[in-house]
Amino acid sequence: MPDVKGMLERRRAAWPWLDHVVRAGDRYQQQKGDYFAAGITYFSVFALFPMLMVAFAIGGFVLVENPEILDSIHDAITKAMPGDVGTQINQLIDSAVAARATVGVFGLVVAAYSGLGWMANVREALTAMWAQQHPARGFVTTKLRDLSKLVGLFLAVLATIAISVLAQGGIIRTVLESLGVDDQDGVRTVIRVALSLLAIVVTWALLIWVIARLPREAVTLRSAVQAALIAALGFELFKRIGVIYLQKVMGGPAGLTFGPIIGLLVFVYFTARLVLFATAWAATARENEARVFVPPPEPAVIEVAAAPPTSPTVAEALALVGAGALAAIGVSGLIRRRHDRG
Repeated sequence: MPDVKGMLERRRAAWPWLDHVVRAGDRYQQQKGDYFAAGITYFSVFALFPMLMVAFAIGGFVLVENPEILDSIHDAITKAMPGDVGTQINQLIDSAVAARATVGVFGLVVAAYSGLGWMANVREALTAMWAQQHPARGFVTTKLRDLSKLVGLFLAVLATIAISVLAQGGIIRTVLESLGVDDQDGVRTVIRVALSLLAIVVTWALLIWVIARLPREAVTLRSAVQAALIAALGFELFKRIGVIYLQKVMGGPAGLTFGPIIGLLVFVYFTARLVLFATAWAATARENEARVFVPPPEPAVIEVAAAPPTSPTVAEALALVGAGALAAIGVSGLIRRRHDRG
């Protein structure tokens, strides 16, 4: 039977990247990465509904200011779903528009609560991957710090989305049309490759910030650069697989009903695991191993094998004296009887 363990140790010694992968995997498992990823998935789905409420409220304000858009939506629904179903959907839309302020305020409150829970879980997970020990802070201070990180992450995500939309939208196409080269196949291929690279770079920058700045204790950006690049490449690959998945499952009624929900859960869970493993990769770099918290040894306990002798109590002393006196009287009487016989 081959010595698999010994062979793995030799490969780790010969290939530093394999040794790093094993150390990162060990850190991920020791710090319960899968459990943290499941928690992040739960809080992500939980925070999705209030965000949708806020989005509906914003849409309601937009539709009120643009009644022609609302009329076109009603017409489209009536044509697509004639009869009572279309009428009920249009009534729901009108009710949502009428209650836009209430829905928006309630959605914002619930979104803030669920968002803070999500951010706290994410920060604890990343901190665990770094094996950090952070001092306990007050409840208000912790929530304010989480809120600032949540706002920063939200702005960073908005910036990445804006860059991607601008890049994939009409700006590049307009430039190419002005140059008269927009209809050439080679140019289109170059554009697709360039946009893919841009998406990776934008995701890379976002992940660097997540890995290095969201843990409870600050770490260096240098440690997160390589790990974030690995995560960005894996994320881009997974996005393309997700597109293929949605195309496959959206063909039937069951796919239309459950496909997006299952796809969302798988997407969030895989993304969380990918980010946490990348964080474990950064944390197990050689320059960071010296910074890992080492718990102090357990306090020494000295146990006495036998109890030390104790002084007798007054009652025990009197009993000993009495026993000694009786023994003396008995011995003296025995000696006297022998003497009389003699």
